[in-house]
Amino acid sequence: MKIYTYNLTVKALDIDALNHVNNVIYLQWINDISILHWNSLSNESINKKYIWVASRHEIDYIKPAFLGEKITINTWIETLEGVKSIRKVEILRNNVLLAKSKTTWVLLDAKTQRLARIPTEILDIFNS
Repeated sequence: MKIYTYNLTVKALDIDALNHVNNVIYLQWINDISILHWNSLSNESINKKYIWVASRHEIDYIKPAFLGEKITINTWIETLEGVKSIRKVEILRNNVLLAKSKTTWVLLDAKTQRLARIPTEILDIFNS
């Protein structure tokens, strides 16, 4: 599946008491790029019918990031099956891996908020 990329610069609010990016910020970046990626592919009709919610995050913190650094975040969908999507994210500085994650997202019916099997119209979005 295609990789979606987002670039950012580390801000002062991202920094913790150890003078590097706080672990919670990495999680926020993972969530943010997931939403940006979905919004780049989806449309109003689909968004009225379905919503994604995270059910599990696995994050490996490899190297720290610091104030002012330019960060690249890549995401892609590893699998789509049943009601679940497995999304991978890599956070890099100058092509050096800082963190990586694997998130399980589940699809819900927007009206009932019950699990919904991933329909063909969403499968087609990710496979095009």
